[in-house]
Amino acid sequence: MVTERDEALFNRVIGLEEKYSFQEDTLQQLNDVVARQGLQILELAAQLKSCKEQLEGLRERGTGEGEAAIDERPPHY
Repeated sequence: MVTERDEALFNRVIGLEEKYSFQEDTLQQLNDVVARQGLQILELAAQLKSCKEQLEGLRERGTGEGEAAIDERPPHY
């Protein structure tokens, strides 16, 4: 014989299992996003490093004799 108390307990357990399942799914989705963002950060860091190297190369080329430095302020400052 199933009592109301047993049924209530059963319903609570079912509810907890459903919540756990949804949390597991959400956690996996968040983990996937974090992993993807980590890869994007690595790619962006590599691109930034490349841009810095290119900028340094331009600065070195632009400071030859007779040429104004790229970082030099214009006369109106």
